Amino acid sequence: MAEICPVCGLPKSICVCKTIDREQQRVKIKLETRKWGKPVTIIEGLNSDRENLHDLAKKLKSLCASGGTVKNGAIILQGDHRVKVKEILVSMGHSEENIEIL
Repeated sequence: MAEICPVCGLPKSICVCKTIDREQQRVKIKLETRKWGKPVTIIEGLNSDRENLHDLAKKLKSLCASGGTVKNGAIILQGDHRVKVKEILVSMGHSEENIEIL
């Protein structure tokens, strides 16, 4: 017997809660200058648990060919990758209207 999702009441195999959650997230992508004038891209507003955030950071670092980390619920990538990160997030199912580049 399949497990039931506590949010939508559907079996977990056909649950759409995570997809809806992903489409409604307000993601902010911004560029900051850190030590010695080095730019870093900061992605905030992803409502994921710690493990999923680390997996997403690993994927973004690989696709952007960059180093990075996860701190305080935000993903930090070395370098200016704002446009590329937005394209990757849209391809992963995030709504383009809810991704803001600052």
